[in-house]
Amino acid sequence: RWCICEGFESIDCPLRIDVLIHHREFWRPTSTGRLINRVIPSSRGHVFRHDLPLNRAAIVRPGHTLWILHPLGEAPPAGAPPADLQVLLLDGSWRETARMMHGVERWGRPVSLSLAGPSRYLLRDQQGEGKHSTVEALLGLLETMGLAAQHVQLRRQFELHVYAGLRARGEKAAAERFLAESPVREAFPRLLEKLNLRRPRL
Repeated sequence: RWCICEGFESIDCPLRIDVLIHHREFWRPTSTGRLINRVIPSSRGHVFRHDLPLNRAAIVRPGHTLWILHPLGEAPPAGAPPADLQVLLLDGSWRETARMMHGVERWGRPVSLSLAGPSRYLLRDQQGEGKHSTVEALLGLLETMGLAAQHVQLRRQFELHVYAGLRARGEKAAAERFLAESPVREAFPRLLEKLNLRRPRL
């Protein structure tokens, strides 16, 4: 009923992107880490488990400078060429990502972003003021690095994901409020028209 495959856009990004996703998060359909792996084909996903050691060689890409996105990191250095960078995103709850960070923090440079405004990830209750989802952190980095086209595409895919999730839950009023400030309305008018068609009751 709420299939959004028609709105899928594949994103070509010069950044090398890896997502370390907590094994509990991996099975959640609302996961934005898995969304990143779907829409950015060059990205890679890795599952974190407490009972298995992290394989650095399987994650860190040779010949690239590794940035690890985390709130306790430093501001990203200016002027870094995107093609020379690898970005590691940690996907899970705040408690889960803290433990994940402990295992990878020495692999590269911890980088933090100052993200303005409230989170648009209405499928989850964010755990505190200024907290944002994994994909919103990546959106902030793309914007900071001047990757405007990739930022626009990823934001559309993220917000379509949120909108469809709200509709699937029956939260039509919340979905319409969300849509009012979203690029989804302009980007996917035909898809939205299909989603809003009344279906006959079986």
